[in-house]
Amino acid sequence: MHIPKHFEEHSLSEKQGLIRSQPLGSLITHSSAGLNANHIPFVYQDEPGPLGVLQAHVPRFNSLLEDIHSNAEVLVIFHGANGYISPNWYASKKESGKVVPTWNYQVVHVSGTAQIIDDRNWVLAQMESLTAQQEAGFVTPWKIDDAPADYTDKLLNSLLGVEISITRLEGKTKASQNQPAANRASVIAGLSEQGSDNSQALAVQVARKDH
Repeated sequence: MHIPKHFEEHSLSEKQGLIRSQPLGSLITHSSAGLNANHIPFVYQDEPGPLGVLQAHVPRFNSLLEDIHSNAEVLVIFHGANGYISPNWYASKKESGKVVPTWNYQVVHVSGTAQIIDDRNWVLAQMESLTAQQEAGFVTPWKIDDAPADYTDKLLNSLLGVEISITRLEGKTKASQNQPAANRASVIAGLSEQGSDNSQALAVQVARKDH
């Protein structure tokens, strides 16, 4: 990934936070037919260090598993808020007219080595972690134990675990850092007027990088 210095995300906690808030990752592997992409929800674990691991589960019949041999190198991409930035929002448009559209976004690339885990207890623990992660915001969180035991038992027989030991975490936050203060302020205003959750999140990113 090309990362200009002013867009590089140095904060480890910021990168970890994006993965946890947007856990659906695009897992890129090498297959016999070329590059392969699968979209899978992950749980990020801090340990073991130094960068931690990503954990997921997939059906045994998923062709992805053919791409993963012992310590296979993989890439997982996580996307945060993103959106179009209109040149009409730039305060400098009135001064020179020398403005063009762009796209602001936040992304994290996770490189690592993957392995398949054929262990019912591991898969069950991963399912419980993923469910707890996603149900945390509900008044009455659903739990794996809420499903009939025989149903869960049958499901576990059909799944395998995937664990990725992280070797590199790259982050890019493109949030108008290359613009003068007046343009950043007007971009925040323009995004805020859009009203969507995504545009509001993007406005927050621009404000946080406003320094």
